[in-house]
Amino acid sequence: MIREKTEIELEAGRQRRRLMITSGPGLIWIMLFLILPSALLLGIAFFSSDDYGNPVMPLSTQSFAQVAGYSLLGWDSGNILVFLRSLQQAGIATLVSALLSYPLVFFILSQRPSLRPLLLLFIVLPSWTNQVVRTYAWMELLGPNAPLSMLGHALGLLPPDLGMAPGSFAVTTGLAYNYLPYMVVPLYASAEKMDWTLVEAGRDLYASGLRLFWHAVFPQTVPGLLSGIIFVAIPAFGDYIVPQLLGGDKAMMIGSLIANQFTETPDWPYGAALTLIMLVFTAAGLIAFRVLSKKVGGAEEAAI
Repeated sequence: MIREKTEIELEAGRQRRRLMITSGPGLIWIMLFLILPSALLLGIAFFSSDDYGNPVMPLSTQSFAQVAGYSLLGWDSGNILVFLRSLQQAGIATLVSALLSYPLVFFILSQRPSLRPLLLLFIVLPSWTNQVVRTYAWMELLGPNAPLSMLGHALGLLPPDLGMAPGSFAVTTGLAYNYLPYMVVPLYASAEKMDWTLVEAGRDLYASGLRLFWHAVFPQTVPGLLSGIIFVAIPAFGDYIVPQLLGGDKAMMIGSLIANQFTETPDWPYGAALTLIMLVFTAAGLIAFRVLSKKVGGAEEAAI
């Protein structure tokens, strides 16, 4: 009995060592490049700011008051509008990605099995290139002399000599394009495991079109859809490259606002406070989607 207990303890010790060896590098990486910088930002956010925007003593909550819009000149709703615009752009980009992903996913599933991985690769392949390069390409496609902008000029939707970029439409387009693969992949994973007998049963009951999709297809793809929403909405909310290049001052989002506090108009405590607020919003979104995924029965694939 004692020998069996000793062997069990030895095996448990070996498992702990294997776990430390395999997970240790990842945990160290997370500590160095995620937890410590976040802790540093937490400290900087409670410092005061000198004339050059550097964090100095004494400790203060003035940065959080600035985030809320309060300053020496009174209250300003600018920051709240930036947050709301970021939520709006992320929400629209997520919706557009979902609407585009469903036809793409079922088109891939309609092909022979040997061709499906190649088609999925074609969708993922653009995301392997630099995001800045892809966004510059959209700047050219939506610029003043681009075909889409010229069509807008002809229809009277755009003033002469102006393009769709910079602007909110260009930002939405860029976000949806950049994060589309993050919606397609989890949605494809759910759709691939669908029970098609439910679809056939729906057809036998004379359901077709939207009704068939809503009652037989959509419920089975909800776990992948929820995962896709998380993968698209959260990075789109804090994106910096797309709003900066395609939106400029016309469509500033929270990522650009934070970056400006560390570069163009330095105010490190204010930038740190903005970052922490964004992290709080992100964490709240993750918790909300986790609860939702459990309620709809998608905890297996959509759990965070």
